[in-house]
Amino acid sequence: MSQTFDVIVIGGGCNGTGIARDAALRGLKVLLIEKNDFAAGATGASSGMIHGGPRYLLYEVGTTKLACKDAGYIKNIAPHLCFRIPFILPVLKKRSPQWLSAIYLELVETFFEVYDRFSHYKKGKPHTRLSRQELLQLEPSLSPDVTGAVTFDEWGIDTHRLCVANALSAFEAGAEIRNHSQVVGLLREENLILGVKVRHLVTLEEEELRAKIVFNAAGPWASGLAEMAGCIVKLRPSKGIHLVIDRRLTNMAIVARAVDGRQIFIEPHENTTIIGTTDDDYYGDLDDIPITEDEIEYLYQGIEAVVPDIREARIVTTWRGIRPTLYDEDRYENELSRSHRVYDHEMLDGVKGFLSIAGGKLASYREMSEEATDLVCKKLAVKGECQTHLLPLPGGEDVPDPQALAAAFGLYPYIVARLVYRHGHRARHILDLTRVDPGNKEIVCSCEPVIAAELRYCIRHEWAITLMDLMRRTRLAAGSCQGSCCAMRAGIILGQELQLQPHEVYKQVKDFLNELWKARAPILGGFQLAEEEMHHAIFMGAGGLDQVGG
Repeated sequence: MSQTFDVIVIGGGCNGTGIARDAALRGLKVLLIEKNDFAAGATGASSGMIHGGPRYLLYEVGTTKLACKDAGYIKNIAPHLCFRIPFILPVLKKRSPQWLSAIYLELVETFFEVYDRFSHYKKGKPHTRLSRQELLQLEPSLSPDVTGAVTFDEWGIDTHRLCVANALSAFEAGAEIRNHSQVVGLLREENLILGVKVRHLVTLEEEELRAKIVFNAAGPWASGLAEMAGCIVKLRPSKGIHLVIDRRLTNMAIVARAVDGRQIFIEPHENTTIIGTTDDDYYGDLDDIPITEDEIEYLYQGIEAVVPDIREARIVTTWRGIRPTLYDEDRYENELSRSHRVYDHEMLDGVKGFLSIAGGKLASYREMSEEATDLVCKKLAVKGECQTHLLPLPGGEDVPDPQALAAAFGLYPYIVARLVYRHGHRARHILDLTRVDPGNKEIVCSCEPVIAAELRYCIRHEWAITLMDLMRRTRLAAGSCQGSCCAMRAGIILGQELQLQPHEVYKQVKDFLNELWKARAPILGGFQLAEEEMHHAIFMGAGGLDQVGG
């Protein structure tokens, strides 16, 4: 191409989209490249919390303070995407004698008195101590073995929508955005990186793109990308999994302890409940991450100590991901630092025009992106102040009242409330499509719910070109049906918008169901496995998907 970018950012997670937004808002010519889809890697596989990480107070106070401060900024710029998560940390008798439980509860409360000093940065409520009776009134499903608890506050966020919002903001500030585009090589001249060679994974076409700086924000893949430049980004990747229950089981998030003493949790999340998370060193394929029975049992065993009936709940799917944790030795996985590092490879490896970022937490992504963009501007001798903590993300500038919108457009308030949560102010633009065509009011996925207008809007304006993209944008099929009721209907809408041939629509649906199957397979058994076989027969046999290639 004849044009040269100031910076090409590789990676569509929170750091990559955050850097692209910051750089574009400072007036730089930016290209953002993601090989899969925004938040399809580590960011989307996180627990979806912009939390301060109270446990880091024991050995990394700076990380807690930074995360709490940045979480406050994120809440301000994306108020529609954030939701409060009140946590309960219960104390159990069987983990210690009664007299020791009382002392432990005092120590826990003292600990959260310290955390309150940081929690106010993110507008969290101060901790509260609960008696056994108060605790069981709030959460009757808890073990009768509880003696009391302490509450603390965190914030949840839709990580996929967060990354899309950052990408939209970058695009509206002049950046070019490309997902489903893989960097297959770097352009170099001796010790200078000049740009990238990109393969577009849909068309398989390749092109060379040049930039003054190539920024490696590839998360767990950062080490491999750095090697292509002859540089070193040393990580200690750790694997985490989550289990998803088909409904909300608890009123609040509850902290538990696994058999090895690690903290895990059960949390109401959207229209489901999630259980998380493991933390294990990982040495396998970053693009094909397995989930084992041992990992599932590890989470089950820890949670049933506080929620005894958890095994009676229906687990409908899982998700897994890899944390791009900074390398360290002689420490257990959950003790590894959650701090981050920006790499200037000219100083470290003698390679000009190439920078990297690794480590960190979702809650501090904005500050990390600011630090990274500061270095880009310094390298380019460009002056520009960061505005990402001041300017709302798209949708966050004037969040409408869902009840008023629902009345104006003749839709159920709950449908509109979910639209407003995901899109904020821009929910109005989606609802406008229902006036152009009343058929766009159709509920395509009843579990969330998702209407046709939202799917069409995301295809037209948010780079969605697959059903998995639509799942990340809208939570299509993320609930209890797992695509069995909505995959084909959504596929037809995708085909209409992208002008696909019937066999291409069928392939989209088949690929989508296969991806969902990978996430469900580890937890299937008994009657649930029999139901899965029935659904498979419906789609693959009667639906004819077994005849589709690919």
